[in-house]
Amino acid sequence: MTTAPATRARILPGVAPIAGVALVAAGAAMWGSDGALRAPLVSHWSPWTIVVYEHIILTALVLPRLLRSARAIMRIPRRAWLAVIGVGWGGSALATLAFTFAFQYGNPDVVILLQKTQPLWALGIAALSLGERPRTRLLPVALVALAATYLLSFGALGLASAFAGAEGKAAVLALVAAALWGSATVFGRSALAHMEPDVLTGLRFASALPLLGVIAATQDALAPPTAATTTDWVRLVLLAVISGLVGMMLYYRGLRRTPASIATFAELAFPASALVINYFVLGATVSAVQLLGFAILWATIAVLHWVPVAVVRAPEASEAA
Repeated sequence: MTTAPATRARILPGVAPIAGVALVAAGAAMWGSDGALRAPLVSHWSPWTIVVYEHIILTALVLPRLLRSARAIMRIPRRAWLAVIGVGWGGSALATLAFTFAFQYGNPDVVILLQKTQPLWALGIAALSLGERPRTRLLPVALVALAATYLLSFGALGLASAFAGAEGKAAVLALVAAALWGSATVFGRSALAHMEPDVLTGLRFASALPLLGVIAATQDALAPPTAATTTDWVRLVLLAVISGLVGMMLYYRGLRRTPASIATFAELAFPASALVINYFVLGATVSAVQLLGFAILWATIAVLHWVPVAVVRAPEASEAA
């Protein structure tokens, strides 16, 4: 028996399964409850404190799963740990802090819109690190999705008015969060090659907690406010469970079989669900133009699985007698 030389790595078209795209979109839609739960807390809690206690709750919830997977975790290679740190420190700790602070300074609609610049960040990072090469047919889908997101967040408001005045700080913080979350999409897909989705979800939150604790301690923000109410703690638990744990579990299950460059567009379900929830919970108004953006956005998500993405596959070894 002789082994023939391995073939060269090839660029092959891969199409995201509709089930994977649907799970990513479902997880992202659950993030839509975040603003309705987080905004009331920001009014009298420090953002540092909110994010720390959010991750304390999340870590407590995922700890049993991590303990059961201790042996598998010990076998995770070093490169995958780098991806986990990127997801936990960047996508969970720093991005959530930036996102929470953005609510303090500006219009939540602006904050939500700017999160949808994540595709721009993720597409570039995926091309560099995962070998994903979006086909040219992805460009029209991307443009329609981003245009729909703008309509959904701002309606007919022009750019000059949307980003004027006090929205500057919120815009910068929201862009930082978007860049970190876009990067976390790519890092998460890389890490999933070495672990189960539930394990990555647990490591995401647990690895973020020490960093957040140190940051909050330096800001003298480890203790909850003396005026904290039972309703505040209920909001924190719901924030951790719905937007955090359940949303991320669905998201990573879908991301495991969805190219990062497509998954990041499915995440546009986040602003769609956010504006609907904010309308009913916070009384935020939704214009006819925003509803049009909502419809276009969901239509875009529905057709994403038809858009091929070129993926670098490992060389194939063949045997000849």
